Amino acid sequence: MLGPLDPFIRLHQLYSMRVGTLRVNDGRRAVEAIEMDVAVHGNSLANHTGNASQLDLLPRSAISRLPVLDQRNRGTRFIGLSVQSVLNTPAATHMGFWSINPYVGCEFGCTYCYARDTHRWVVERAVSQKGGKNGKVVSDDNDDITLEEPNDLTHLPPYSPSDLPPEEAFEKEILVKSDVAGVLAHTLNPARLAGNPLVIGTATDPYQPAERRFRLTRKILEVLRSYHGLSIEIITKSPLVTRDLEVLQAVSRDNELSINISLATADPRLARRLELRSPIPAARLRALRRLTAAGLHAGLIIAPMSPGITDDWAGLARLMEAAKEAGARYVIGSALRLGPAARHRFLPVLEREFPELYERYRRRYASSDLASRSYQDALTRRLNALRQAFGFAGDEASSRRRGRLEMSQAQSAPVPRIQQAVLL
Repeated sequence: MLGPLDPFIRLHQLYSMRVGTLRVNDGRRAVEAIEMDVAVHGNSLANHTGNASQLDLLPRSAISRLPVLDQRNRGTRFIGLSVQSVLNTPAATHMGFWSINPYVGCEFGCTYCYARDTHRWVVERAVSQKGGKNGKVVSDDNDDITLEEPNDLTHLPPYSPSDLPPEEAFEKEILVKSDVAGVLAHTLNPARLAGNPLVIGTATDPYQPAERRFRLTRKILEVLRSYHGLSIEIITKSPLVTRDLEVLQAVSRDNELSINISLATADPRLARRLELRSPIPAARLRALRRLTAAGLHAGLIIAPMSPGITDDWAGLARLMEAAKEAGARYVIGSALRLGPAARHRFLPVLEREFPELYERYRRRYASSDLASRSYQDALTRRLNALRQAFGFAGDEASSRRRGRLEMSQAQSAPVPRIQQAVLL
């Protein structure tokens, strides 16, 4: 699909929706460099060139209608975002798959997340126009949301961004593409996919808490169940995916469907230090078990593997064992990648939680988004050795998927058996 890439880069591109380099020449390239999903101005996305001065992130007709759909007691606001295009093409993102993301922003608050700048660009573009009046949403303390009927609506103030820094606004002001399923139904042409996968959740989690209320991912799946012969992948940290078992099974009957459960560590205390509000590891592993027990093709993404934090033999082996017990069809992995937006959020956490590693990370990632090539090679060998030890290497179908995601060749060179390798 793509050309040869460094080990694990292909998976991390898919997992975090990073495109190309972060060096930009104009407004359009800046947006294309992070997340093309915010380009919602029509079906001409794939035809853009790099000569325009600014990518029109939002149609002007939509900017004046940004409703506050809900306000939670925990401080999160959900903002309606009207879209005209929801599919990101390989030509636009320079990756070997199509993608779709029903939300911009994510409450899980993973400290290493790459998509924070996407949210900032959308908000900056949106507030350059005047907002309109918004329908009020009633919410009880249990987050069970009831939308009032149109003739009963009172009005909240027009949406305006808070004073939160961008990295926090990403977690507390979630943009909701309310009409994503309808737009998908009108614009999806299987012939245009040309056999490339369609991946749901490349930038923000499609089963984040907003999905409980808005059910956009479920609506996307209900559209896709009427198609045949598509290659579809889902990436999520959330056990909420099991709510949709029936529709997932329906989609998988006529399409190639893979569900990737993302988990960096089986240690709940360590997970909480890196991912502020994501579901605990045990819940994700239970979800994986339920998916595979339902006959779905599901596996584990160990990502990101952070040098000196989540890359040790014992921790990775524990994840492999848990994945095997849950019936995972495959295990794939990805080394930590830190672009500028992620560094801004992650490095202060690292300094507080892992001070002994802070200076090494700061030096390594100051000049590159990636860990060193020698580290990536060693991590590839380690992961492949563990996959083989736990019986994942022989699954031909999973191997094809693994190759597509990781874009790396299996390596069999021995790895020193040390308990904790700081390979950075």
